[in-house]
Amino acid sequence: MKTIKYQLEPLTCPSCIKKIEGKLGKMNGVEEAKVMFNSSKVKATFDQEQVTSDELKATIENLGYPVVS
Repeated sequence: MKTIKYQLEPLTCPSCIKKIEGKLGKMNGVEEAKVMFNSSKVKATFDQEQVTSDELKATIENLGYPVVS
């Protein structure tokens, strides 16, 4: 398992949390996805054999939340 953190552009509403966590949580290989609203960060723990960090990043960005780093 690997854990990665992404810095997003500032989140504007708490419902963003459920949207991101829900989508990441349904991906094969993702053990946990946590969004920290105040810091606009996403922390994900995942199995690298089932999903890549690039796929996680793309999923977040496809939801409309640009990843800064």
